[in-house]
Amino acid sequence: MTMQLGKQSAGLDGPVYINSSASIVGKKEGEGPLGLLFDMVGEDDMFGCASWEEAESSLQKDAVYMALGKAEKKPEDMRFIFAGDLLGQSIATSFGIMNYGIPLLGVYGACSTCGESLTLGSMAVAGGFADQVVCVTSSHFASAEKEFRFPLGYGNQRPLSATWTVTGSGAFVLGKEKEQKARARITGLTVGKIVDYGLKDSMNMGACMAPAAASTIGQHLEDFGCQPEEYDKIITGDLGSVGQTVLLDLLREKGYDIADRHMDCGMEIYDAESQDTHAGGSGCGCSAVTLSAYILKQLEEKNWKKVLFVPTGALLSKTSFNEGQTVPGIAHGVVLESP
Repeated sequence: MTMQLGKQSAGLDGPVYINSSASIVGKKEGEGPLGLLFDMVGEDDMFGCASWEEAESSLQKDAVYMALGKAEKKPEDMRFIFAGDLLGQSIATSFGIMNYGIPLLGVYGACSTCGESLTLGSMAVAGGFADQVVCVTSSHFASAEKEFRFPLGYGNQRPLSATWTVTGSGAFVLGKEKEQKARARITGLTVGKIVDYGLKDSMNMGACMAPAAASTIGQHLEDFGCQPEEYDKIITGDLGSVGQTVLLDLLREKGYDIADRHMDCGMEIYDAESQDTHAGGSGCGCSAVTLSAYILKQLEEKNWKKVLFVPTGALLSKTSFNEGQTVPGIAHGVVLESP
């Protein structure tokens, strides 16, 4: 059973457990501050494939395989798979997971896809529509640049506001029963809405997404009747250093100061000084692999008891950008607690 809260949220009558997860990243991500925590680090970002898109599909396939293996489950044990990516018609997903034969519910929330898939997966389990589901998403630096910006061979200069798309995939097995190695429990959800402040700079995704993050976080606190201090961390997906500044300012206008507990996955995954990623990391894989490798580890070890996980996404396409449209944002909130 679930309980509707406020305008956009739901509290779960009984928790949904993240019983296992897996993270696979590329070489650059493996050289960053979280490198030793990932389950697998590729030596070559092609991952033995013939194209960047095929490599991203391989990431999803392997992440699901590892997450199921850790949970000691088989594909046929999963009622549904909630999955998506950044590419046109989610081709990384469709070609990556089709051989598992798990009923698919395709998800697109741009870089917020991890939060959206966990939200929908939790609803399915909590509502009694599934005993177990798996959620997965991915991104790849080269396939994203090809899809949204410039061919790599063009060699364009990137402004300091730009972020670096994470090459990686994170997969999560959710269930209504707590397994022995459960990593965390999901106890609440806040579904984000599209927020558009009229920005058109695709090289400043942090500023484009920050208003949506502020909207979701503010609405979450209102819907649950709580204060930021009730969370050990409030974690956004990939705002980067520019977006973080905008987010903190917008929330202060709403009467909330989260500066002492805010964390951004895009700022954690790379070393800003040595890795030349400018404002930080981005992409569907950014929040997914950071959640699996780092955030869940902190909850498992009870270093943190409760966090608000808010992956962020910029809802643009190459078509909308080329036609002069703005870059709307969205963010979804998931309450995670120690198992």
